[in-house]
Amino acid sequence: MRIRLALAAFMLLCFLLPENALCEEKPLWEAGVGLALLQMPDYRGADENRFYALPYPYFIYRGDILRVERERISGRIFKTDRLLVDVSFFGAAPVNSDHNSARSGMPDLDPMFEVGPSLNITLLEDRQAQYKLTFSLPVRAVFSTDFSSIHHEGWVFGPRLTFQKADFIPRTGLNLGISAGPMFADGNYHGYYYAVEPAYAGRARPPYAAGGGYGGSSFTIGLNKSIKSFIVNAFVSMDFLHGAAFEDSPLVKTKYSVMSGISVSWIFFKSAKMVTKEG
Repeated sequence: MRIRLALAAFMLLCFLLPENALCEEKPLWEAGVGLALLQMPDYRGADENRFYALPYPYFIYRGDILRVERERISGRIFKTDRLLVDVSFFGAAPVNSDHNSARSGMPDLDPMFEVGPSLNITLLEDRQAQYKLTFSLPVRAVFSTDFSSIHHEGWVFGPRLTFQKADFIPRTGLNLGISAGPMFADGNYHGYYYAVEPAYAGRARPPYAAGGGYGGSSFTIGLNKSIKSFIVNAFVSMDFLHGAAFEDSPLVKTKYSVMSGISVSWIFFKSAKMVTKEG
């Protein structure tokens, strides 16, 4: 369970951390290690939170097609000055139902991963002022796994507006990232988290069948800064479930939740070859 949690939570943490999106020269690859401190609810809508300390390997590769970056692992399909089509990944941590009162007696939730194409549109960019505004349209297939088998759990669509500003406090090297957007998913995905089968129903937890549609929205703000061989990241992310298709599920205990985290990465190997890093 600890390994499953670390893998899934690290994918989620990487997705939320800010990244300097401006064109600049960077090593082709970098490698190191890091430690993340993460506080998050058991699932969106849960009123119980966990705190995790997660060591992780740090690796970035900035190839022309394949890119392994802090915010995503992607394969670039098509790119112009304003448009980028890539394939990217996302993850979600498992849930031990014995440790969550709302899900007590129900099956555990396995780690989830998502994969699919995304159309990324640059709306505004000023390299001299060091800011960039992008709009992303990712469609991903969702899978759960217990690391012995994989099950398809539905589809998600999460349009997202992202603003990035490098050195937003002048001469500090502090980079800012802000993103927000709604989430939509089919009934299979919502059902994985919020459905209550009759076999697990009771007086305090009536049967519930989740439908597809609007799945709430989120807002994330993050900061990062490089200090010699170290990179420090911090973020806060807020979820809003008002009006979500599953908001009446007995497993939804709150319609507002907060996730936060901080990580420190130590880079001790890097390529001598430099490439132009583009967002």
